[in-house]
Amino acid sequence: MKTVFISFLIILSFVSNIDISAQNIKLGVDRLDILLPKIKDKKVALVVNQTSLQSNSTHLLDALLSEKINIVKIFAPEHGFRGDADAGETIVDGKDSKTGIAVISLYGKNYKPTATQLNDIDIVLFDIQDVGTRFYTYISTMHYVMEACAENNKQCIVTDRPNPNDFIDGPVLNLKYRSFVGMHPIPVVHGLTVGELAQMINGEGWLKNNVKCDLLVIPMEGWQHGQPYILPVKPSPNLPNSQSIGLYPSLCFFEATNVSVGRGTDFPFQVIGAPSKKYGQFSFTPRSTPGAKNPLNLNKTCYGKDLREYETKKKIELHFLIDFYKKSGQGAAFFTNPKFMDLLAGTSTLRTQIINGYSEDRIRKSWEKDINVYKTIRERYLLYTE
Repeated sequence: MKTVFISFLIILSFVSNIDISAQNIKLGVDRLDILLPKIKDKKVALVVNQTSLQSNSTHLLDALLSEKINIVKIFAPEHGFRGDADAGETIVDGKDSKTGIAVISLYGKNYKPTATQLNDIDIVLFDIQDVGTRFYTYISTMHYVMEACAENNKQCIVTDRPNPNDFIDGPVLNLKYRSFVGMHPIPVVHGLTVGELAQMINGEGWLKNNVKCDLLVIPMEGWQHGQPYILPVKPSPNLPNSQSIGLYPSLCFFEATNVSVGRGTDFPFQVIGAPSKKYGQFSFTPRSTPGAKNPLNLNKTCYGKDLREYETKKKIELHFLIDFYKKSGQGAAFFTNPKFMDLLAGTSTLRTQIINGYSEDRIRKSWEKDINVYKTIRERYLLYTE
């Protein structure tokens, strides 16, 4: 990634003509009456990317600079400050070309701000749009930012946003499988906003050595759980629209197989296929594209299913994975990266259940006990009605 960054005045479009304010929600980042007094005359670091917009489409960086807030540096998560880097691509440090503010990667040499990087700031402000799944790494970045703030006596402020996948489903992570794609004992789809999750991380003692972060969550107004929310900007390069986001919790498990989810096409996370006609009649060919420079099955014709018109449901749909597993005829070898599959699932149980021929209903029933325990914990941290 180049070390010179374009201004946030140029924002990637997600869904054309989407007006956040028209959704009758006042985002945490809109509530400057609460935020500005907390950061006035303070040295501030932002954890932001292309999604960090107010309802009037002004980027948080521009909004705060116009209010004469002292922004010392920017921390960038996976996909970078502009949100256009590949999944897993190392992000390097640089500067914002418009303001000259230093941009420090939290997806390069370190996932966690160092004591030196925090030495010249008072407050870290986190404002990034999430999609509500445990393996989407922005919440892992938030965890490490909170942990670094706790260890270095800095305040962390989280300005809250809705999650488009706002339901609860999937296996609860076993801490044996803790990684950057799953850091907390929560279901794959956890039914929390980032602000609520930040409170849970702090309250449940999940930060290293049980340290407590000086945390302030600025909540939204006009939103409640279950209320639909359409993102105005794509949250990462391969989630270009609401359909891809809705399918993401169900299709991400294919990333541990040789089945493409459409990276390198115009419809990532809206198709599934592999280089064999046994998977279906629909075909597509992954190419090298911005945000997918070396996609799985590059330049190979893949056959499978077109899900662009599929009606997504508020649940993880395992039948896609089970169906392709059976059609493969490969048995356990279908999971070409079993370790990554277990990290995505947060357990080895899901993979072994599929190998052993469990039905989707039987697998889902095996999640119920842990999900019910989680729901009891979750209630303590809710900021919005259901």
